[in-house]
Amino acid sequence: MLYIILLLITVFNCCSDNTDANHGIRAATAVTIDPETTFQTIHNFGASDAWSCQFTGLWPDDQRNRLADLLFSMGTRDDGSPEGIGLSCWRFNIGAGSAAQGDLSGIDDPWRRAESFMQNDKSYNREKQQGQRWFLRAAKERGVETFIGFVNSPPVALTKNGKAHSSGGNSMNLTGENLPAFSKYLVEVTQNISRHDGVLFDYISPVNEPQWEWKGGQEGSPWKNDEIARLCRILGNDLHEAGLPTLVEISEAGQLNHLYEAGTDAERGFQIREFFSPASANYIGNVPNMARKIAAHSYFTTANDKIMTDVRSRLNQEIMQVDPALEFWMTEYCILGDNDGFRGNRRDLGMETALFVANVIHSDLTTARASAWHWWLAISPYDYKDGLIYIDKSTSGGTINESKLLWAMGNYARFIRPGAKVIQASHPEESGLKISAYKNTGGEIVIVMLNRNADSKTLKINLPGNYRKQARGYETSEKNNLKLKGEINLDEPLEVEAKSILTIVI
Repeated sequence: MLYIILLLITVFNCCSDNTDANHGIRAATAVTIDPETTFQTIHNFGASDAWSCQFTGLWPDDQRNRLADLLFSMGTRDDGSPEGIGLSCWRFNIGAGSAAQGDLSGIDDPWRRAESFMQNDKSYNREKQQGQRWFLRAAKERGVETFIGFVNSPPVALTKNGKAHSSGGNSMNLTGENLPAFSKYLVEVTQNISRHDGVLFDYISPVNEPQWEWKGGQEGSPWKNDEIARLCRILGNDLHEAGLPTLVEISEAGQLNHLYEAGTDAERGFQIREFFSPASANYIGNVPNMARKIAAHSYFTTANDKIMTDVRSRLNQEIMQVDPALEFWMTEYCILGDNDGFRGNRRDLGMETALFVANVIHSDLTTARASAWHWWLAISPYDYKDGLIYIDKSTSGGTINESKLLWAMGNYARFIRPGAKVIQASHPEESGLKISAYKNTGGEIVIVMLNRNADSKTLKINLPGNYRKQARGYETSEKNNLKLKGEINLDEPLEVEAKSILTIVI
């Protein structure tokens, strides 16, 4: 009897863990793709030029072109693998002028200071920010479609304290009478870049993380909701009168929860209803050249899957209640603070960070229903988990280190192209996988599969009968950087390796 009991236990254990008891082969988890059930449109994936591009844009041609290729290229290598991640959006930091102030700026790190087109006497020097402008041109040459000019602080010539950072509090570091001058400056910068670099900003983002005080460390300014609304009314009209199609993007909230609750300050929270409910005194939905979207950053809301789901569900619910046509763009993220033991300090070129961030991308796209997803520093010199590419802190050139995170973001950015629709991807939660699917405008189906588990997983992809059963696969893992895996027959089970991201294109 004991022998029979032990035998039954052994059989039971074999049959659990998704294994075929008769053959010892792992049974395939069914993944059903429904291209006719669609959700939001994906406009782009992007990153910002802060702050390294002011220097790397002046590096030797071979080095700066390699950086641009890694970020923007849609070309392929001889083995069929991508030579770059094909970002479709690039964020240009319109500096406030702390670089000219040097040590007197109150920003200790010269790499966090920025030039400005406005000088101390309020005149314009249209030759500034040449390094960053090289990357603008390089991005356009490689096919990037969307460009955003974003502002951390108004120019120091206009600020209250003559600095590119605040002296504290929750209010803008700008006098009310200087709001029109700030708006005029942003229009001038947009026209100058378009005229001399051939790049017209699709969006101007005039405030950044207005919930923080920004008392030093980098350029920045707090803003109250009513101050943002006043600026948008002036800037929207100025852009319209200048004949520019450029739209105003707000509010780059420092955390997602500031969009639907008070957060740290009621005067800087509830930003979805504050700006896009017609009942609000700060409503700007009827302002000319106003983008019908709300932008925010995923910082400090990524500790674990439960927190990510709760926050992003509430964000999406708030949009549905206020204005279902309003888009949400996730416009900045890197790993900050402590995420249930996973911390931002110390750079990591390996898969741990890549898998963590891919999980955030998945949640932002599938739960918050983000229509765009942007990383923070495209190029970083720091010992921190904030870069796609890491470099020496040198103004004249140096080594270039690719991260697994770069290629993991490519699993999304390279294949999910502007205009794609998120489509239904159904699979059992117990599979331990994160799977999302997309339909590009040309009809391609893209499926991204994230496996953070220590063991591989076997899947069976089910598609409607009129779709092809042949696909291409691209894997990012400890061994591979978005490597072409060759043709995949979807009639057969598909293996997703442990600690990997696999994208298939049908």
